[in-house]
Amino acid sequence: MSYQIPAASPDSQPAYALEGMQLTDHRFSLPLNYAEPDGEKVTVFVREVVALDRADDDSLPWLVYFQGGPGFPSPRPVTKSGWLGEVLKTHRVALLDQRGTGLSSRVLAQNLQKRGSAQEQAEFLTHFRADNIVRDAEAIRKGLCGDDKKWVGMGQSYGGFCLLTYLSFAPHGLSGVVITGGVACVKRHIDDNYRLTYQKVLEKNAEYYQRYPQDRELAKEILAELLEKDIRLPSGGRLTGRRFQQLGMLYGMSGGFETMHYLLESAFIGEGADRELSFDFLNQIERLSAFETNPFFAVLHETIYGEGYATNWSAERLRAEFPSFELDPANEVRFTGEMIVPSMFDDYVQLQPMKECAEILARKEDWGPLYDLDQLASNEVPVSAISYYSDMYVPIEWSRETALHMPRFYQWVTNEWEHNGIGVDGPRIARVLLDKLKEV
Repeated sequence: MSYQIPAASPDSQPAYALEGMQLTDHRFSLPLNYAEPDGEKVTVFVREVVALDRADDDSLPWLVYFQGGPGFPSPRPVTKSGWLGEVLKTHRVALLDQRGTGLSSRVLAQNLQKRGSAQEQAEFLTHFRADNIVRDAEAIRKGLCGDDKKWVGMGQSYGGFCLLTYLSFAPHGLSGVVITGGVACVKRHIDDNYRLTYQKVLEKNAEYYQRYPQDRELAKEILAELLEKDIRLPSGGRLTGRRFQQLGMLYGMSGGFETMHYLLESAFIGEGADRELSFDFLNQIERLSAFETNPFFAVLHETIYGEGYATNWSAERLRAEFPSFELDPANEVRFTGEMIVPSMFDDYVQLQPMKECAEILARKEDWGPLYDLDQLASNEVPVSAISYYSDMYVPIEWSRETALHMPRFYQWVTNEWEHNGIGVDGPRIARVLLDKLKEV
């Protein structure tokens, strides 16, 4: 099954200059459901970025960037630096806001409710997975570059998942693929993924307490406070023990241990009978979470693995196999990772209206395919990827399995960075991976 998508013409704004770059904003009107091309439309936004001194160079190849998530917009350029500055030396870049994010018909709880019933909301959201993100990209490629011109795809984390879908169903649109931390487990069931990521998170917990042993007792004190009292965050949502555990998301990023440590050390204010959790601690916890400002991250997260089966809250089901995560202030607090669980739709104020919709999506069985294993096994598009040995979100074991399944695939495995390596040493990583495309 290949994607044959007609070109879409952009509604483009005048170009403007910023810090040695020329930026042009494009909006495309594309089908919500590609099976009904004349039906409802969504807007998909792309920001074109090119080095100012090469803005008129029509021979400059294009690169389209897929952000991680799901549910996050593309980066907003400020300076010609980082990985983007490196890529702009050789490419014209399309920063794609995947449908439902950024300026692409953004979906939040406040407008999703206007779709009608929970069933109608869920049906709407079924059109926001990688399959349609790739269809959008193909329509945009033809509209920006021309039908006969291919582009390089670059994807961070979930963006890499999308590019494996792209390679499965529309490889004719790609001249090369660069993946940073997002080589998906294309041959595995979602339960295999969570079974392994729970083990990875336990390892991260052990590493954290080795580095900051003083935080063992502090985490227990905080948990005991949360289990005993109704602690509210500035938004009004309750800080439950489960939500406290979700701070373990920090473990998978460079500097995450330090962010966690400095957060915990500020937890309490006052002494004796006046000792209580501080406002700045509670406020920081809320600011560290993206689940309410980017609700796709929670609502659609498990669906990015679903192919022909219901995910049935995999992370919640698999948790039962790891009793050390159970909440007991007498025991060491084990923080969790990128695990989406039903209780989040009670704990987060902006997710509460989506609870029934999320339940429907978790029970949906007839998800379409995201990958074509036969096509990937005969891949002819050069791929270069970096995978992080200690990655807590995308296990190296399954990334390696996928890489070995595909020809023309260079995989750089390292423990020099965590999952966000591209944000830490972007120029180096981008240069190595782009150069490797010429050799694969």
